[in-house]
Amino acid sequence: MAEVETKHDKFKRLASQRVTNAIKKIELISHLASSGYESTPEEVEKVFTALQQTLDSAKDKFSKTKRVDSSKFQL
Repeated sequence: MAEVETKHDKFKRLASQRVTNAIKKIELISHLASSGYESTPEEVEKVFTALQQTLDSAKDKFSKTKRVDSSKFQL
């Protein structure tokens, strides 16, 4: 008989996958710092502000606090 996955087990499984994927995507963003690309300090600040706001919003959801701005990022 198959073992039933608990909510905690499901959280750990999905969190591991999703955090690993997010880290890989963030590492791709860091590749934009290479000499093959050109950006302004303002654009770089905008990128990291958007990332930090998204992280803060996600963290707030774990403490049941809500943020209002969930707009799409665009340079």
